[in-house]
Amino acid sequence: MSTFTNKTLLITGGTGSFGNAVLNRFLATDIGEIRIFSRDEKKQDDMRHEFQAKMPDVAGKIKFYIGDVRDLQSVKNAMHGVDYIFHAAALKQVPSCEFFPIEAVKTNVLGTENVLTAAIEAGVKRVICLSTDKAAYPVNAMGTSKAMMEKVVVAKSRTVSPDATTICCTRYGNVMCSRGSVIPLWIEQIKAGNPITITEPKMTRFIMSLDEAVDLVLFAFENGVSGDILVQKAPACTIETLAKAVCRLFNPDTEIKVIGIRHGEKMYETLLTNEECSGALDMGDFYRVPCDKRDLNYDKFFKHGDVERNPLTEFNSNNTKLLDVEQVMDKLLSLQYIRDELENIKKG
Repeated sequence: MSTFTNKTLLITGGTGSFGNAVLNRFLATDIGEIRIFSRDEKKQDDMRHEFQAKMPDVAGKIKFYIGDVRDLQSVKNAMHGVDYIFHAAALKQVPSCEFFPIEAVKTNVLGTENVLTAAIEAGVKRVICLSTDKAAYPVNAMGTSKAMMEKVVVAKSRTVSPDATTICCTRYGNVMCSRGSVIPLWIEQIKAGNPITITEPKMTRFIMSLDEAVDLVLFAFENGVSGDILVQKAPACTIETLAKAVCRLFNPDTEIKVIGIRHGEKMYETLLTNEECSGALDMGDFYRVPCDKRDLNYDKFFKHGDVERNPLTEFNSNNTKLLDVEQVMDKLLSLQYIRDELENIKKG
């Protein structure tokens, strides 16, 4: 972690699952300070007490800032002395964004513009913005707002020297047991003795752990070039497979009830579009999509083009590695949340 030695890291939306995972990973290292920026004072207070209790020797490194990415001045107020930013603040729930799309635009698009503007003005060295697979071929308001967020990231990267501020984006799929994900809901339904509800059994989704989400951001931090979008080669499974795995772990007799697709849901998600594949670089466990550096002088492209194309094709949750029930169970058991829930059930 030498890159972060005595450095100040700002996490927007820092009281969420990702922010907690970063604190658990970084706080005991030689990092200088971690700033948690969010608009929810209750979540900040809960986080303050939690880390003071479990990591008292280093909890003083956490500094809390109340603010909203929609308000440029409140972002600027938290930016002084910041070296790096992980921008995680977002509206993420597909149904709520469908009903309130302008709110998604205000947070996901304009909020990102504010964070990047403030970061560039403050001389922040590196900013990593968190996006989602729903931004690729978006069909819902949340995905569309995140797609526009990515466009803002790429456009901003063209306006500032990477020697001053490097701006990259990560795109990943469903993070298991993160706040708002379906697995905690299913566990609560099982504990209450109710059927678990799924939307469509054949729907596929990428799955990854919070630690893997942090790994992707750190990979982007270390390897990304300004304007890049970085993607992890995540596995996937059907919703039915995921539901069966949860039932097998908690109560094999639980009924699985199909309730139908919700507003704005897709049958499968895409992490890399066919168009992005033309320039994508294979980096082992990750793909890197470089920024298109061409400018607005379109006329020269009528004379000079690029006939070579990457043989990659669209990377989606149907053509990636699909896990079976046993493999998903193993992945679930790697999560502390799942192990804690199982232990609580044993204790009665």
